[in-house]
Amino acid sequence: MADETSLNDGQPSLRRVIGPTLLLLFVVGDILGTGVYALTGKVANEVGGAVWLPFLLAFVVALLTAFSYLELVTKYPRAAGAALYTHKAFGVHFLTFMVTFAVMCSGLTSASSASKAFAGNFGEAFDLSLGDGFLLTAVAIGFITLVALINFRGVGESVKANVVLTVVELTGLLIVIGIGAWALGGGDGDLTRLTQFNTPPGESIVLSVTAGTALAFFAMVGFEDSVNMAEETRDPVRVFPRIMLLGLCITGVIYVLVAISAVALVAPAELGEGDTPLLKVVEAGAPWFPLTAFAFITMFAVANSALINMMMASRLLYGMARERVLPSVLGRVHRGRRTPWVGIVFTTVVAFGLIWFADLTALGGTTALLLLCVFTVVNVACLVLRRDRVEHQHFRAPTVIPVLGAVACAFLASPLSGRAGADYRVAGVLLLIGVALWAITYATNRFVPGAVTRP
Repeated sequence: MADETSLNDGQPSLRRVIGPTLLLLFVVGDILGTGVYALTGKVANEVGGAVWLPFLLAFVVALLTAFSYLELVTKYPRAAGAALYTHKAFGVHFLTFMVTFAVMCSGLTSASSASKAFAGNFGEAFDLSLGDGFLLTAVAIGFITLVALINFRGVGESVKANVVLTVVELTGLLIVIGIGAWALGGGDGDLTRLTQFNTPPGESIVLSVTAGTALAFFAMVGFEDSVNMAEETRDPVRVFPRIMLLGLCITGVIYVLVAISAVALVAPAELGEGDTPLLKVVEAGAPWFPLTAFAFITMFAVANSALINMMMASRLLYGMARERVLPSVLGRVHRGRRTPWVGIVFTTVVAFGLIWFADLTALGGTTALLLLCVFTVVNVACLVLRRDRVEHQHFRAPTVIPVLGAVACAFLASPLSGRAGADYRVAGVLLLIGVALWAITYATNRFVPGAVTRP
């Protein structure tokens, strides 16, 4: 059928069914998840008791970049996001490809970190001693395999289903905040930790904070995915600015309150051990609370993050193959399930490698690194595209904001921020895979006549 196989123009437009409330829930739900559930303790390892500060700074950097996204999505209200803006601004196909591939890889590292967090909470929920080695990795790989099978089966989640998932994720964080307030109100906890910095000998407080911010930024990513819903949102030019900013502010406040509750009830050194920091907070502040129930909430939150990211990664791979910028085999669709099975297999195998060779901190840091690089490009693209005029009214960010956003994102992505070397190694391997795939496709298209056909 034409609507299933053709990529030509003339396709029916997407249905605009998303109003302000659903869009807000989508933005909040997409940001909430693995980052704060799994990495609060890792950020505490970097900065000590002032763990709230990196989350606050990460929110500010995300807010700056959100202004650029808002200008671009209201100027070009189409689904494509960073790839569209990069292509319009610079017109360099290889750069557009690398930005798109980096977004895809960030989905893989995010899903892999979610699988590690899932395994940690799985052990806590069923009272299993998985440790940090083979058993934990085996559970994580088993989980990502299950995600791949669901992905292959073709289970897609509508935005309305995302409402339920968001409520569960949000409930877990509100439980932490509520327990923190209850315990502190009863005289438990230690608020003096909030101003304590734990820096290694010879390292400045500033470097510790920037390193913590570079990692905490992982918790703020997700808002950029909402621009891909532009064609399905009613009146996006009017709705997007206030809803995206409101969603970011809601999550920013929640994250800071969670961080304060966490470090007030659990010493930073203890918080940084293992992959279940918020479970420790609940146990310390409310020993009577059913820990198994909270472990399941956390498992549900990170499982949702993994599924969404693996579906996104496999579909992006499929899309690039359909556009002939990756080997066509990666775009093959299973005849029975109508899902991109080769893309699913490829992304799952890469996720296996990430789970096996990288720890949770490196996976979270790599996700943030890849997206910070993408956000740097988007902020610059916002400035470049000022010369491109459109007929309709659109949101316009003050010029200083994209400039600050580009500088802040570039700094946090650079070694100057104190970012761990493992982040660059993992990101480098992933991007080299992308370059290799692109080179194979380029050579095939150029030197093997008729070899590349649409899958």
